[in-house]
Amino acid sequence: MQSRKGFRTPPKVQAADPHLKIFQGAIALHQQGTLSEAKKLYEEILKKNPDHFDALHLSGVLVFQSGRLDESEAFYAKAVRINSNFAPLHSNRGNTLQKLKRFDEALASYDKAISIKADFGEAFNNRGTTLQDLKRFDEALASYDKAISIKPDFADAFYNRGNTLQDLKRFDEALASYDKAISIRSDYADAFYNRGNTLQDLKRFDEALASYDKAISIKPDYADAFNNRGNALEELERFDEALASYDKAISIKPDYADAFNNRGITLKELTRFDEALASYDKAISIRSDYFEAFWNKGLLRLLLGEFTEGLTLYEQRKLRKEWLGVRSCSKPLWLGDKDLTNKTILVHHEQGLGDTIQFCRYVLMVANMGAKVLFAPHKTLNKIIGSLGDDFEVVDAEDNTLQFDYHSPLLSLPLAFKTQLATIPNETPYLAADLDLISKWKQRLGGDGLKIGICWQGSTGKVDAGRSFPLEKFQALSDIAGVRLISLHKGGGEAQLLDLPEGMIVETLGENFDSGPDAFMDTAAVMKCCDLVITSDTAVAHLAGALGVKTWVALKFVPEWRWMLDRDDSPWYSTMRLFRQQSYGDWDGVFVEIRKALEPFLSSEKNSEFQI
Repeated sequence: MQSRKGFRTPPKVQAADPHLKIFQGAIALHQQGTLSEAKKLYEEILKKNPDHFDALHLSGVLVFQSGRLDESEAFYAKAVRINSNFAPLHSNRGNTLQKLKRFDEALASYDKAISIKADFGEAFNNRGTTLQDLKRFDEALASYDKAISIKPDFADAFYNRGNTLQDLKRFDEALASYDKAISIRSDYADAFYNRGNTLQDLKRFDEALASYDKAISIKPDYADAFNNRGNALEELERFDEALASYDKAISIKPDYADAFNNRGITLKELTRFDEALASYDKAISIRSDYFEAFWNKGLLRLLLGEFTEGLTLYEQRKLRKEWLGVRSCSKPLWLGDKDLTNKTILVHHEQGLGDTIQFCRYVLMVANMGAKVLFAPHKTLNKIIGSLGDDFEVVDAEDNTLQFDYHSPLLSLPLAFKTQLATIPNETPYLAADLDLISKWKQRLGGDGLKIGICWQGSTGKVDAGRSFPLEKFQALSDIAGVRLISLHKGGGEAQLLDLPEGMIVETLGENFDSGPDAFMDTAAVMKCCDLVITSDTAVAHLAGALGVKTWVALKFVPEWRWMLDRDDSPWYSTMRLFRQQSYGDWDGVFVEIRKALEPFLSSEKNSEFQI
């Protein structure tokens, strides 16, 4: 949301103007907001004098304010032909051209205004918003800074500067710019709103909530603020309050598709699944190309085990703004509808490492269709994926010389094979660890104790929300005699190893553990040396399952779709057991159940169940 400065004061008219009284009356009505009456007076003047410059200019302003952009530009174009040396006209024309998305022309209009009036702060500000639309962010910042140098208390320029810094993900600087705008104008609702958005990006959700509340106190019908307030409340897992906030946004703006979509997400977290589906459907009825809502509906259908509709809707992920695919292809997409005999198909990775590990099994099914398969996993997975077999060729997704007849993103293959719950290809293991590395780590780890490989955190980001838990939760297991906890963890969260609770021991595997370019090779070997892997929902879980290692996964209350609901096993991995939160954030309860499940196997006569 940008702020533009346009017409603020009437032009200076000549006393000799025969239409002076009518014109002054028109301006008075215009400034009062009585646009229809002002318009009649401007029209009366133009009927008598079609070349009346001021009436043309202000008619352009008036119809711009009424949203009639093409008419506005026509008035401005005629006014410019009469007098091209009036800076406010060029600035206001720039506003109209910008709204028409004719950004280069808008920029030229602002530049013309500035060439006439070098200290035209409003034109520099509006020029900045156009540069921002053109994604020329550094130039936009320079333009805002120029506006501020001319007018140090220019709240709109500080606000717009914050928006550009937000686009550049320079969040701390954006926050400072919004704060400056607010210090100048304490009732600046939009600045409080966008400040809240920045605080959300900084994961300072309580502060974001306070900023949205301030925006709403200034502007009680601020639907966007209620919507994003709901987002902050959802991040804080205050779902009932989030739902109320979305409902308020919808009461203000009944066709608010984003609020219906967000409402659906919250209803899903509240396990009110039928209502969530209805909310997604409402969003889609408002905006037929709302790919995000289609995708969210698909995720919920999959969570419920409804694979036919779920996988079809899951294809909408490719149209989302944040699709994590890596390749667009001119070759046809294969979705199981074409004979692959003697054809070449490129299967390319998407999303995270865990997704590739889980779904790479489908590559073998494609090869069984008689195709030559080129498989492009994440480069760091090339070596572990090589253990999948020799029925395909591992390639680089960025290699533009590849020749093939069809292509498929990896996660489209379940749809291509019409996967149902009963037909999930669940034979494990389908990946293998390096035998030399197994031997190395087996010797290093020794044979003592019940060796449990552990992982507690995935990659940071929204996808990990609620899935990770603190390392200290494993303390419930570490004090069991004979149990050895061995860290399989790499990346964010490792620092927790330096601050363990008193008496808790977690073995680490050294700086060289999985330090090379090939991900998970050491991890896979160590897993094969362990009796059990206990992990959060992350790529480690999928690797352990693919290796056929006995694996226990700790899941949040409403998990990611592939873990489904109300079951303690996984249809994807035969050696996996699932432990679920019974309420939001209740990791203590999960680890109580894990400890109960672990204790029976600690006696010597049952310990063999954990051996490789």
